[in-house]
Amino acid sequence: MRAIGTMLVTAASLATSAASAQTAPAPLVLTADQVAFRDLFKELVETDTTVSNGNCTLLAEKMAARLKAAGYADEQLTLFALPEFPKDGGLVAVLPGSSKTLKPMLLLGHLDVVEAKREDWTRDPFTMVEENGYYYARGASDMKAMVAAWVDIMVRLKKNGTAPKRTVKMALTCGEESGARFNGAEWLAKNRPELIAAAFVLNEGGGGRTDGKGKVVVQTMQIGEKSNRNFRIETTNPGGHSSIPVRENAIYDLADAMTRIRDYGFPIRMNDTTRAFFAKAGASRGDAMGKAMVALSNNPQDADALKIVTSDRGYNSMLRTTCVATMLEGGHAQNALPQRAATNVNCRIIPGEDADTTKAALEKAIGNPAVSVTLVGRLRPVAVPPPLDPAIMEPAEKLVARYFPGVPLVPAMSTGATDATYIGIPTYGVPGGWGDPDGNGAHGLNERREIRSLFVGRDFLYDLVTAYASK
Repeated sequence: MRAIGTMLVTAASLATSAASAQTAPAPLVLTADQVAFRDLFKELVETDTTVSNGNCTLLAEKMAARLKAAGYADEQLTLFALPEFPKDGGLVAVLPGSSKTLKPMLLLGHLDVVEAKREDWTRDPFTMVEENGYYYARGASDMKAMVAAWVDIMVRLKKNGTAPKRTVKMALTCGEESGARFNGAEWLAKNRPELIAAAFVLNEGGGGRTDGKGKVVVQTMQIGEKSNRNFRIETTNPGGHSSIPVRENAIYDLADAMTRIRDYGFPIRMNDTTRAFFAKAGASRGDAMGKAMVALSNNPQDADALKIVTSDRGYNSMLRTTCVATMLEGGHAQNALPQRAATNVNCRIIPGEDADTTKAALEKAIGNPAVSVTLVGRLRPVAVPPPLDPAIMEPAEKLVARYFPGVPLVPAMSTGATDATYIGIPTYGVPGGWGDPDGNGAHGLNERREIRSLFVGRDFLYDLVTAYASK
């Protein structure tokens, strides 16, 4: 894909290009409103909102200014931040509907992003770079593309001049990625529930997936998600002088424990959502992976199918609880035997299992009672899957058929965890944009968003929101 300046396809053909020419997309030319949307996206990703150096409050204020310029009244915009956490603020915007009986809908998004160190990245993580058909920046995939779409939708609905039937709310919060200091969604639910009260919530967690070669092969509606728990794995030792080492070493013991956790595979556990996902998504593929997905949905004990399906890290995570080491500490001096070593193990727990069963599995895998396993950190509520409501699914199915002919929309369980668990309202991770099998660098290095995905996703989500808001 050539640079933006030489893109040749108009906005009206973006959806057709995404569906009928997915393997060889034509270059794109941006209309004036798409240029404005790109600038909105650029402002979002170039505003640092990491927990260490970022400022969610500043970004929330920028988004409020855009809404104010679009005609929102002061009483329709609520900026919030606590004095003790001045940089962790957020925004709630409300566009009143004309119906007195339809309950509101809520567009939910988080402004904060995972840490990104410039020395590790190929490009500056907080400068949007266009390259090879992608926009590179921290937050490009998780989740500032969707936040840009939410803000853009609120602006467009306001500028239409006609109120939607259903009141549309938008909540942009901080703390989803770290939760270390303050979680905006949790605070709203506990302190200002009236601001976010709604019949249902649209959120991240769904979306499309390519075959790794540019072709969108499935669109998903997230119905439920894994629970997120952290465990501290710790070893201790009396220590001593490094000039007289012994075999019993806290760091070595920890390394042994981590090796056993790495090599441990939690059992496969399918539920109705994942079984339907693998059956329907697999049937649409027509390749070896697709056949294995269908076979596994019919028989989770099919070892040959399991080997193929779990070679894809995303599919593997949908099938079982996963635990992985994410942070490490140890020792107290360069010339001393370590007295303590520890790592954080982040677990994404599949429905049907919980923190207790996961802790027991880790302890069994380690096989050393001297190694302590302790549940730590913020405990998100366990997600309750929303119903497969036809009023939610049918409009999305119609739009997927129009934007992506031949691509199925299937229910899916998110392998991540979102702030929706704090809100306690039926929440759906919506389709529209798409990502690649490698995860597009989300939470990792050189995060990126395909340019076509950004703009097609924008139009898809606008159509989806207006459909839900109209009846």
